[in-house]
Amino acid sequence: MSQESLTLSNVESLAHELLSAYETGQMIAVPPSARTGFDLNLAYEVEARLKQLRDGAAHRAVGRKVGYANKAMWRVLKLDTLVWAHMYDDTVHYSDSNSATLTVAHPRSLKIEPEIIFGMKQQFAGENSDAASVLASTDWLALGFEIIDCPFPEWKFQPSDFVASFGLHAALLIGERIQVRPDLIATLVDELARFKVHMMKTAELVEEGTGKNSLKSPALCVAELGAAIARRFPSHPLSAGEIVSSGTLTSGHLTSKGDVWTADCEGISLPSLTVRLT
Repeated sequence: MSQESLTLSNVESLAHELLSAYETGQMIAVPPSARTGFDLNLAYEVEARLKQLRDGAAHRAVGRKVGYANKAMWRVLKLDTLVWAHMYDDTVHYSDSNSATLTVAHPRSLKIEPEIIFGMKQQFAGENSDAASVLASTDWLALGFEIIDCPFPEWKFQPSDFVASFGLHAALLIGERIQVRPDLIATLVDELARFKVHMMKTAELVEEGTGKNSLKSPALCVAELGAAIARRFPSHPLSAGEIVSSGTLTSGHLTSKGDVWTADCEGISLPSLTVRLT
């Protein structure tokens, strides 16, 4: 398949190849982007077929995760917006105690990222939207950890590979949720653009990030996501009840079994979150 031209007729076989790697932890020696004819449009066709296959296996899509929430990367990679992929009910986990253990099946090369998670309370298209309108459409916010895993050698991939391989998503842990009340929106607009996050491994500071690292504010990242989805799939917009993992606030850090990570925020009232990988 690596030498043939990919068309819509190849979507089925490629989706099954990527799903098999996802379910077994196999590596994919030749990324789809290295195969003649594969582009971002086909990647989203594959992603949609993967959603159908997972739905058929009783794994419900519960939200979307963001990739490339950094406009500097858009210029390098010739993107005109961010990219995304669905997350599922068997990979999204909640911790109301702000501490949890997490097991990833068939790990290859894991990285961990702190993110702000949005729970949407109403449909959101995002076109010409600002942070306040995003928050007005949001039910709750939380600090979260996304665990990503790359099926491609040496973490080398293109945006189209990201989309077609589940957005590299392995798991999401969501911490204690805070309700987005109308009287909090103005404050949250300011805080989401300014807050800092401290990423610690075994209580030692590894990196400090900020909300600005996600398109200047995680809320603006959700606005961009809503608009991008509406343009590409107008009949399937970002909807009520969906969870959005809004892009990493720091670099992704390699991690493995036994690691303990804690993220805490400064400048926004979101509880800290600790995860132990088992």
